[in-house]
Amino acid sequence: MIELKNILTPQRVHIMDLGQSKKRVIQRISTEIAKDCSELNENEIFDHLIAREKLGSTGFGLGVAMPHCRMDACNKVIGSFFKLSAPVDFDALDNQKVDMIFVLLVPSEATEEHLQTLAAIAEKFSQADFLDSVRNTQHPSEIFELLSQ
Repeated sequence: MIELKNILTPQRVHIMDLGQSKKRVIQRISTEIAKDCSELNENEIFDHLIAREKLGSTGFGLGVAMPHCRMDACNKVIGSFFKLSAPVDFDALDNQKVDMIFVLLVPSEATEEHLQTLAAIAEKFSQADFLDSVRNTQHPSEIFELLSQ
């Protein structure tokens, strides 16, 4: 089982307003990840995440989206979490606006790890108690602890 604490850092857990459209949110996410991961280019992150969204929304429901992609420039699995202060329409399957986004970037060749990690994230974010805990937490360090359990 993939543990989120192995792909996430406290610096990649954010509580912020990212914008009012899915495209703007992905643009801001790309900028934030590139700040922490100097080996990655924010424009490449954005292009890859947008290309994935064009295949189908990564808003899986319950107010959660999991934008994800594989990238040649990525040399390890990278997770980043954003709790939004203002929910955004992410074309989610249940038509609910999204207030939590877990972003996953993986190396191009890591197909199996990509799928296992997505499954682990989806399982965690499908639990009502967990979602309530994250929504009621106001500090990134506490959210990191919840995600790391």
